[in-house]
Amino acid sequence: MRVNKWTLGLAALGLVSIPSASQAEEKMNQLWTAVSSTTLSGYVNTSIHWNTGTGNERVPNYVYNTPGKQDGFNLNVVDLTLEKALDEAQWAAGYKVQLWIGPDATTFGSTFDNNAGANFGDASALAVKQAYVTLRTPVGNGLDFKLGVFDGLLGYESHDAGKNPNYTRAYGLALTPHTQTGMEMSYQFSPQVSVSGVIANTVGPVINQKANPPKAESYKAYGGAVALTAPDDWGFLGGSTLYGGLLNGYSETADWVQTTLYTGFTMNTPMKAMKIGGSYAYMANGDTGAGADNYANALAFYTSFQCTEKLSLHGRAEYVWTDSNLFGTQPVDPITGAPVPFGHSGNNEIFGLTGTVQYDLWKNVLSRLEIRWDHLSGDHAMVGYGSGTSNLRNSVLIAANVIYQF
Repeated sequence: MRVNKWTLGLAALGLVSIPSASQAEEKMNQLWTAVSSTTLSGYVNTSIHWNTGTGNERVPNYVYNTPGKQDGFNLNVVDLTLEKALDEAQWAAGYKVQLWIGPDATTFGSTFDNNAGANFGDASALAVKQAYVTLRTPVGNGLDFKLGVFDGLLGYESHDAGKNPNYTRAYGLALTPHTQTGMEMSYQFSPQVSVSGVIANTVGPVINQKANPPKAESYKAYGGAVALTAPDDWGFLGGSTLYGGLLNGYSETADWVQTTLYTGFTMNTPMKAMKIGGSYAYMANGDTGAGADNYANALAFYTSFQCTEKLSLHGRAEYVWTDSNLFGTQPVDPITGAPVPFGHSGNNEIFGLTGTVQYDLWKNVLSRLEIRWDHLSGDHAMVGYGSGTSNLRNSVLIAANVIYQF
């Protein structure tokens, strides 16, 4: 170990101490051990959108579908993830940091540059999607904790597009929390039963945001979920899963208390190459001010078929209904054209079909071609799709999605 003359002089006077070579090597070994157990992963998510017809001012309002993405080439998001997973030790510890860079990062209220336009997003946005410490305590089979900012406890689909069977997201993703700041606890009773619980500041994704005001300083969001897995001796159903959960807390964005119920399943079939799934999400908002409460429901059914090692087909059917403007379809007066107040003003319904072909040509690359049809229905006039005075009830999107994962 080399030490400069200034440090040697201070050491001679007893003002500083010089660590031995063995101490320095020990510290370097400790640092190397910590760094070597950390993994770097991520992906680059790109797309091409063609919204058939004309007018992109109003497009179907599911998560990540903005007017600025239509009829062009898009960088959706760049994901960078650093993670040290829990090992098998009784007192294990780890962490995860997931950063998003690009227009899709504006979905989270944790962007460092969150001055995006409402329609086109902010191409320079950088967001902390997740950043938490993981801990395991030797309680029974091991009680695990996450402390920090983490993905929402509920939901069938993921915000990480490559984990979903389809490229575009289901409407139900908007009804479940994106991320939360708080503490999550999980426990595996057996290979068939696991439970999770969460205590968070709010139901929203803004980091460190509190419910006070208008709620009390101690007001928190609470939720829980259970997952059931069919044992292997259940024949073709072995490995199928059923899960459900509940979340209640304050939403600062909407200025009300929000309750979300969720259930979903993924089931194997007698055809080994085919799987089916389904989900139902319900969200109710208790308005803290004047006006009626709002609600929204989202029902989805999925099917996937693995044709060959590289080729797979995926389909999704959706039906959503709500009395709010959550999906951008507020009813209007058919004579004056003025928006009708929400509440019990009539049905507000959307039906959607999505078909996806995935073919893995390159290593580490997920490539998909997708066609999606969204249809507005209901018993009253609506602000439909399109732009200007157009009131279209149908929207057709043809999209290509290419994701490189590393």
